[in-house]
Amino acid sequence: MLAVAEEFLPRIRRNEPMSRHTSWHVGGPAEIYFTPNDRQDLAAFLRSVPAELPVYWVGLGSNLLVRDGGIAGVVISTQGTLDRLERTARETVYAEAGGACARIARQCIKWGLGPAEFFAGIPGTLGGALAMNAGAFGGETWRHVVEVETIDRAGREHRRPADEYRVSYRRVEAPAAEEWFLAARLRFEVRPPEHRSGVNDMLERRKATQPIGEWSCGSVFTNPPGDHAARLIETSGLKGLRIGDASVSLKHANFIINHGAATAADVESLIARVQDEVQRAHGVRLHPEVRTVGQAAGRTLGERR
Repeated sequence: MLAVAEEFLPRIRRNEPMSRHTSWHVGGPAEIYFTPNDRQDLAAFLRSVPAELPVYWVGLGSNLLVRDGGIAGVVISTQGTLDRLERTARETVYAEAGGACARIARQCIKWGLGPAEFFAGIPGTLGGALAMNAGAFGGETWRHVVEVETIDRAGREHRRPADEYRVSYRRVEAPAAEEWFLAARLRFEVRPPEHRSGVNDMLERRKATQPIGEWSCGSVFTNPPGDHAARLIETSGLKGLRIGDASVSLKHANFIINHGAATAADVESLIARVQDEVQRAHGVRLHPEVRTVGQAAGRTLGERR
């Protein structure tokens, strides 16, 4: 068992069910679950974590599948912390990684900056959006990144310009291993009032086309070049396909729904089944957008991979 310094104990939970912290509401326990007070607290905690112990990060828990056996290691939560958001210049915004993307969208609209409304279609935090170049409705996160602030395992902070990262569709390659995003400086355009589109319009589009309010992770698969994952899944006859209490959404085929009692194994099996069936029908192998972590049920937290 990881020995934790007494100063961190009030913010530590042991064997914390990750089903409480993921939008799919599935997942086994995290060995250590830590919520920092601020950056200084986070840096001190990272310095105390043994080098061999894996570190994972969670924001709003979307785009994350935690297996039923849980996570052997440390999970750091940014929810409710690291959420500073302010306008720093005429066209630039400073946003910390724990802030919800929807909040960035709303505030940028108030400031008359855009295009930022696409952030309302990303059901997560800026940290997750930076890690995977998240996007929605034609917009992408890294198109607006000027520079980022990161932290490493030694608790050291770094400031890096955007061009140090190799960015593509739903993929970001960092210049250094085990550096995690703390914040970003984002650039938008100043828009006259008549050209400012509202977040409410974007949210209504989401509501009309996606199973909002049901337990899902958002889009499960990336879109293959020149096509859409949802179209391929739907035309493969997979809408409504069910394993256990998980099914392919009838409203949007690129969503998998937990109807209340699904396990992570149900979801993972359904993902694999969809991949196989789409490849059989269309000759295209879909790639998951969702990140899968942790151990299968039956393994103990002490068994590290």
